[in-house]
Amino acid sequence: MTTASSRPAAVLSLGRIYCDMVFQGLEHMPQLGREIFARDFALTPGGGALITAAHLAGLGRPAILLARYGTDALSTALYGQIESLGLDLNYLDRDASAGPQLTAVMVNDGDRAFVSRRAGHARPSTFEGALANSGTTHLHIAEYATLHEMSDAISLAKSHGLTVSLDPSWDNDLIGDPEFLQRTMGVDVFMPNLEEAYALSGRAERFAALQYLQQHFAIVVLKAGADGGLLAVEGDIISQPSPKVTVIDTTGAGDAFNAGFLHAWLGGVAPADCLASAIAAGSRSVQAAGGTGSLGRATVGF
Repeated sequence: MTTASSRPAAVLSLGRIYCDMVFQGLEHMPQLGREIFARDFALTPGGGALITAAHLAGLGRPAILLARYGTDALSTALYGQIESLGLDLNYLDRDASAGPQLTAVMVNDGDRAFVSRRAGHARPSTFEGALANSGTTHLHIAEYATLHEMSDAISLAKSHGLTVSLDPSWDNDLIGDPEFLQRTMGVDVFMPNLEEAYALSGRAERFAALQYLQQHFAIVVLKAGADGGLLAVEGDIISQPSPKVTVIDTTGAGDAFNAGFLHAWLGGVAPADCLASAIAAGSRSVQAAGGTGSLGRATVGF
């Protein structure tokens, strides 16, 4: 029987929530002036904060979704799916200006393209209250764009004794921010993918990029897609492959990877096993449509 004292500490997952419209089975990516048809479609709540939180909850770790969320018709229609994920929604900031936020995901031959719309600002009115929640020990920031808006997020989390992780989540306007490393000071676990690591380090080889980033972050977890992942910690670099699986959709796989790593790391697991947990979570995710589809809920297929 799980008691309050034995229950894992909760994670705050901060970022924007999107409605992911996933178009699958495309013969090719869209071209200007031409119409193509998708074989399959899934409508699911998305965004790095929600997907990471959902996979943490699926692993048995309490996850608090810390975000603004719209009151428009589409946001309202998706809310029931969010409720089914088993998340703590007590700090969800409902506001008309927060939606709708949309992402159209086009999937072709294992590759993806995205078109997204952001709504309003990123800072939930509940942020400070959530940090003071005695049941939390960690803040996960799901994209650098949110941290860019909330420059005090790391320092406030640290003042409450929380550790902090960050997924930069590629943003064309911000990936080249000359103040990126200064703004991210204090991050305990940095979780880029290969493209982000190359852009931020100015290196074009994964080990060189990892070594550069290791100079700035205590722990760097590098997502390498089908090649698995790499982990730099305490001067060591660990590399592990991914298992061979049937890939349906890679949407949100990096966020699932994050959840797998954080759940193990916060549980005091050895570094190599933390990386293995991350790769396993990401591999499970790609075998279903949408970022939460592999959890067996919160996905509507058509």
